[in-house]
Amino acid sequence: MAEVHFRQATRVYPGNDEPAVDAFDLDIVDGEFVVLVGPSGSGKTTALRMLAGLEEVDAGAIYIGERDVTFLPPKDRDVAMVFQNYALYPYLTVAANIGFPLKVGGMKKAERERRVREVAELLELTDYLGRKPGQLSGGQRQRVAMGRAIVREPSVFLMDEPLSNLDAKLRVQMRADIAALQSRLGVTTVYVTHDQAEAMTLGHRVAVLKDGRLQQCDVPRALYERPANTFVAGFIGSPSMNLIEVPLNGAGCTFCGVDVPLPAALPVSNGKVVVGLRPESLDLSPGGIQARVEVVEEIGADAYVFCAADQDGEPIKLVARTETRSAPEREAKVSLCPRVEEAHFFDAETSLRLEVA
Repeated sequence: MAEVHFRQATRVYPGNDEPAVDAFDLDIVDGEFVVLVGPSGSGKTTALRMLAGLEEVDAGAIYIGERDVTFLPPKDRDVAMVFQNYALYPYLTVAANIGFPLKVGGMKKAERERRVREVAELLELTDYLGRKPGQLSGGQRQRVAMGRAIVREPSVFLMDEPLSNLDAKLRVQMRADIAALQSRLGVTTVYVTHDQAEAMTLGHRVAVLKDGRLQQCDVPRALYERPANTFVAGFIGSPSMNLIEVPLNGAGCTFCGVDVPLPAALPVSNGKVVVGLRPESLDLSPGGIQARVEVVEEIGADAYVFCAADQDGEPIKLVARTETRSAPEREAKVSLCPRVEEAHFFDAETSLRLEVA
């Protein structure tokens, strides 16, 4: 096991002017489970492949423990990677697939078989050791791919969207299995996903990337409750935060016709502010924002109400959360009352979170 350190790590693909990963700084402690999340093209997979040695580092450095691995080949980094497409050998049995790295490494057959049995028991694959990958379900194949990584006992696990090929129900189960397995093994793990629910469920900390740059890295609750900028605020949370740019009005601002006071000493300098409200911070009650219901999305006990409203003559979209049993009908006229004490404020020019000075 080991710590991982990215130090201004940068990757620029040939023919591109903009870096795929730009001056990436991140410290991962020994035994930590860190998830890299972001939209397509954000650089999360490139960062993982740089750590694995599958992509060159054009500037900066990467350390595993105290070793500078920036220019080491993958086989010398003591990492094991689990890919999205499983990457199993179809002509080998489950036992042979799991034990393949040990065989290549020259481990004696008896010891190799012992290690394979231990890993198979850990992953509940004992009954499938004689089968070929084509005889397994998607979830079982992913377990085999994980077993092949685990059997090497690496310092760092790297996982590149390992659950994206599974159906929704199986993904939820495998999330729980991966979290329990990582906790039991205590191995430093770096995990890439575009699924924020997966990221928030699995990660001890979550690193949010955009356009190759790290936006924020923190525990899941902090990302949700104190996003560092409007991108993180809009990306984390489903549906995303309602974000509206509004002009200042004395000691406050007007959000779709409703006055929202600003905290004292909030450092606003340009006469505008971006106000953010989570769907749960908009109540369907009288005396609030006048809106029209466009869509109601029922998800069990809760419902998300997607509305059209007006901000200074401009149409905007707002989302509120309510109980399904009290959800309005489509096209209904509703009033959305903001919980002003739960509002987030961001600089209109820099998009950074505004904190009380």
